[in-house]
Amino acid sequence: MTDVAPPRRRRRWSLQTRLILTVVSFVALILVAVALATGTLLRGILNSQLDNEVREATNVAGLQLINQSAGAATTISAYRALQNSKGLSTGLVLIVQSDAGTDGAYLSSDNDVMRLSRAAVQDITASFGAGAYATVPIEGLGTYRLLTGGIGGGYYIAVGLPLSTVNATIAEILITVALVTAGGLLVLAAIIAVVIRRALLPLRSVAATASHVASQPLDARDVSITERVPDAEADPSDEIGAVGAALNTLLDHVDTSLSARQRNEDRMRAFVADASHELRTPLAAIRGYSELSLRALAQTRDAGARATKTQLAAGAAQSQQGLERIQAASLRMTTLVEDLLLLARLDEGKELVYGAVDLTRVVVDAATDAQVAGPGHEWVLEVPEEPVVVAGDATRLHQVIANLLTNARVHTPDGVTVTASVAVDDGVAIVRVADDGPGIDPAVADELFERFSRADTSRARQTGGTGLGLSIAKAIITAHRGTITVRSTPGDTVFEVRLPARPAAPEA
Repeated sequence: MTDVAPPRRRRRWSLQTRLILTVVSFVALILVAVALATGTLLRGILNSQLDNEVREATNVAGLQLINQSAGAATTISAYRALQNSKGLSTGLVLIVQSDAGTDGAYLSSDNDVMRLSRAAVQDITASFGAGAYATVPIEGLGTYRLLTGGIGGGYYIAVGLPLSTVNATIAEILITVALVTAGGLLVLAAIIAVVIRRALLPLRSVAATASHVASQPLDARDVSITERVPDAEADPSDEIGAVGAALNTLLDHVDTSLSARQRNEDRMRAFVADASHELRTPLAAIRGYSELSLRALAQTRDAGARATKTQLAAGAAQSQQGLERIQAASLRMTTLVEDLLLLARLDEGKELVYGAVDLTRVVVDAATDAQVAGPGHEWVLEVPEEPVVVAGDATRLHQVIANLLTNARVHTPDGVTVTASVAVDDGVAIVRVADDGPGIDPAVADELFERFSRADTSRARQTGGTGLGLSIAKAIITAHRGTITVRSTPGDTVFEVRLPARPAAPEA
């Protein structure tokens, strides 16, 4: 099987070349049309002027002939009389036909009157019946414009002037127009080339910028697109500059997307690392305590009947302690996995069951539970008399409020006042959890709602957590089309949740 060569692509002319050829072709066509129209109009004017000259010469010749007698030398004598009375153009022809015969003469370039041949005279006299004016070719002299007719006394005459003067004038004008047109077109092409080249500079800059960006490895881990079309060539006020401005806008979006992608990848790596660490700790505990329990069981079994009651009790207690530790680690790991699964479902828009929720009741219940869990704190509840109803998932909203109150209790010392309040402002339900504790470290304030972010960097169960509580709270509030924010200074930390009091129907 033979390979078939791909068809060769025809090389296209550049845009600059096509524009120049198009403009020059149209201008040339217009100039040619103008030259033809001018030549036709000028030929008509010159022919009319030639007819007037022929008519004037005919009148003078007729008067001379009427004053002379007919004879063989009539034409010559009339021509000489005509020559003496008026300055004549070279080549003027005079034909006289009478009862004495027909004769013709013309004025040569030497200003000498020359007799026409008989054949030439016969050709001219054949046109006498053609009308007042006639265009007749004369052998040896060229084409003439003749005025024919009778002048009385039996005379018929024909007086003519050569058309060569008209043709020479027209030819000279056309040659001049052609030369001027050709020169003008060359100058026009040069000017257009310069103008188009300058006008297309932004496009060349756009192409260069796009090529440079395309050559970058955009699939690399950390990519930043810094190339942009210069501002001078990206002016959106004209069409070509608008292309550069559009490309700059596109590159800005792409650069922002690449940065967001990199941040998401970094966040995902950190998320996987933190999740792995959180899972590794209970798994290590499960493995260690399971090995300890198995070892205790093996020792008890080896002791057999020799083992005392005290030894058996100690082995059983050790095994029970190991099993309890294993259960605690498994519960911790289960909680972490369930939190991760909840975040994944919230990201997919699932896990929420919407209904009418009395937000006031939710806050009251959560604050009551927090007061029981933290008797060392001062708890203040500020809620309106009328219930504040929102559309949402009561269980998840309770989880958010409980998490905020738990954080206020865990991360502040005893004696701190924690205030939970509910209010309505312009159709928006607002829940605030405030405390007068030491505040949040500014180093972690901006990342407080990120996954595995901790205000307390320890991982102890008493003070440190997995770092998923606030990220889950934010995901729940976002799914309810609300917002959750925090502002913190020493002595004043406020978490604020805003939910639509009368939201639109939730998304399916």
